[in-house]
Amino acid sequence: MRSYVHGYHERESQRLNDQAGTLADLLHSDTAYPPGSRVLEAGCGVGAQTVTLARSSPEAKILSIDISAASLEQARAKVSAAQLTNVEFMRADLFDAPFERESFDHVFVCFVLEHLSKPAEALVALKGLLKPGGTITVIEGDHGSTFFHPDSDAARDAIACLVELQRRSAGNAMIGREVYPLLAAAGFDEIWVSPRFVYVDSTKSGLIDGFTRKTFTAMVEGVREEAIRAGIIDAERFDNGIRALYRTAEDDGVFCYTFFKGVGKKIAPPSCRRELAARAPAGWEPALHAVRRDVEGD
Repeated sequence: MRSYVHGYHERESQRLNDQAGTLADLLHSDTAYPPGSRVLEAGCGVGAQTVTLARSSPEAKILSIDISAASLEQARAKVSAAQLTNVEFMRADLFDAPFERESFDHVFVCFVLEHLSKPAEALVALKGLLKPGGTITVIEGDHGSTFFHPDSDAARDAIACLVELQRRSAGNAMIGREVYPLLAAAGFDEIWVSPRFVYVDSTKSGLIDGFTRKTFTAMVEGVREEAIRAGIIDAERFDNGIRALYRTAEDDGVFCYTFFKGVGKKIAPPSCRRELAARAPAGWEPALHAVRRDVEGD
């Protein structure tokens, strides 16, 4: 990762918090970890997703890491303000995390892969930290899934600036569509990917403000100076595009976007399954039927 294309300023921090609050149910309602589980949140940033994660799994032990010390400081403050006690923070690079292999029950990665030059390698590294039978959850957006009314070429040009700047930073703003193949290439099994569709019209006032205005349009607007300085677009065209995006939040406007959520599992290798079967008490044969069936079939 070369740089975070959206920047680390206060405005971006607020946008991330607005996004997290608006999309909490859509993205995280089906994510909860059992009591005692050790969960790694890789790339927690300012903690925008951490609070929701910790609240939904109050008895899990969550370790949230990020490469940015400033972001971790904000994340700690956010978790403290929420009076959550099941989260610890550590500054670490997910490509070289200082943990024992197979030391986590679950891994959670949200809006991180899009900023990495080598997302597949990141998933392989994270898989090494998972215990056999553990899961990874990956959530990413896809700017190519954006549709709106009234349509506007200028708005699409403004969005394209963000996509191009992220590409120049070695990221991929349209990585959502690649969640399944990336998990598969990293060697995960039992992969399940579901699109999380955001549809906004005038009957959804919370999404109009929280998503169309404060999440998506604010995100695109945030790259204005960099896009103009890079010569990707001129100021007038960009500003027309931003006005057109805000126009979709009016009474006759419609805005659509898709996130992709994937879950994969790390299956124990045959040798590990044999060891588990051999160690189990004799009275557990019925419970081990599936394991022994797998072993016999190897």
